[in-house]
Amino acid sequence: MAIGERIHFFRLLRGMTQKYLGTAVGFPERSADVRLAQYETGSRKPKSDLTAALAQVLDVSPQALDVPDIDSQIGLMHTLFTLEDVYGLTVSEADGEVCLKVNKDKGKEAYELLQMLYAWKEQADKLSAGKISKDDYDRWRYYYPKYDTTQLWAKVPSQELSDTLVEAFQDKLKKDE
Repeated sequence: MAIGERIHFFRLLRGMTQKYLGTAVGFPERSADVRLAQYETGSRKPKSDLTAALAQVLDVSPQALDVPDIDSQIGLMHTLFTLEDVYGLTVSEADGEVCLKVNKDKGKEAYELLQMLYAWKEQADKLSAGKISKDDYDRWRYYYPKYDTTQLWAKVPSQELSDTLVEAFQDKLKKDE
């Protein structure tokens, strides 16, 4: 999730308007909502000092707003927190192990993520059982979703192709009506 989406998420979570948040970080009242909208839509990216100010007003860590650096443990944790917000990821314990779970009832995106994780688990199980090689497993992961056979991935034709086909078959469509 991009920084603008995170700002938007936390602003709504805190019940703030764009104008309120914008003026709280020091934008002039007449343009505060416009400026905030630019950051939320991604047409502008806040510099670190503004990110820190937004985080302070939203009562979160600046890392909770910024696009996480998954190469650091703190960044990875904030990525997991974002997954909790978006996909209903939960943390629990089973058999003395920490487990992450996706709440499929959170919505379509959560359900689709869960299906992708099941596909990943299927490949990991095949590797553990010796049914595929480490190279096959890595190929599956590094080219995902190219070699995923558990889900249907469809390429959608371009609007130009769609318009051309409609135009080509327009006479036929009128006859059928």
